[in-house]
Amino acid sequence: MKIRFSKMHGIGNDYVYVNGFTETITDPAAASIKVSDRHFGIGSDGLILILPSQVADFRMRMFNADGSEGKMCGNGIRCVGKFVYDMGLTNKTEVTVETLAGIRKLVLYPGMDNKIEKVRVWMGVPRFSDREDIPDLPEKRFPVTLTAHDRSFDFYCVSMGNPHAVTMVENTDGFPVDDYGPEIQKKPIFPESVNVEFVQLVSRTAIKMRVYERGSGETLACGTGACASAAALMRLGLIDRKAEVHLLGGTLEIDWQEDGLYMTGPATHVFDGEIEI
Repeated sequence: MKIRFSKMHGIGNDYVYVNGFTETITDPAAASIKVSDRHFGIGSDGLILILPSQVADFRMRMFNADGSEGKMCGNGIRCVGKFVYDMGLTNKTEVTVETLAGIRKLVLYPGMDNKIEKVRVWMGVPRFSDREDIPDLPEKRFPVTLTAHDRSFDFYCVSMGNPHAVTMVENTDGFPVDDYGPEIQKKPIFPESVNVEFVQLVSRTAIKMRVYERGSGETLACGTGACASAAALMRLGLIDRKAEVHLLGGTLEIDWQEDGLYMTGPATHVFDGEIEI
């Protein structure tokens, strides 16, 4: 059976998007593994389904490259906003999207050609040392010190609906993320694994970040990871409540308001096609 899809990315964090209003995928986990393969498939960090919702304008299901389902994807949800507007599924520039992490509110910004170029997302309230998302995390431990290979790290555990472990390093450019990321994910304190963020402080209004994601490995960007990293450093008083997060694929703006974190960044359409599932 052939499925129509769109390839899109948010600052390099790329996914295959399928319109669940018109297309049906019976095994999305297996489909995600197939389409994500960069040699024999389309090539992506995973698969995102855009579906009807009983409680919001749309529902998003997100699957990682290994077939595991994630609760939330910050870069992915911006592209969902672009998809539903550009494809004519809505004419509203403010929409709600149901995720496994809860309902998220999006503001869509059309460009000169009336296509969405930028999306601002209410990402919810960051939760620190949250035992629901990290079951084995000791209560009120901020940070948690963990050892991997030849060194120890202070990790700041933050939930954005999915679990993140944020640590600071002197220089993200030369840091061996592929060596330390998998080792941290294996720690017993993270029985469901974790997204690992390595962060460099640049100024009061900017940080650099690299991420080793659950189910995908290192990616060019992670929206929830950018939020978690910014929130951790904001809580520590190291950066202001509005700051830029510079990732390998581009830059996101994170703004911590009274009602939670807001993330603003681009959404980009790459191409459309069909694939046999």
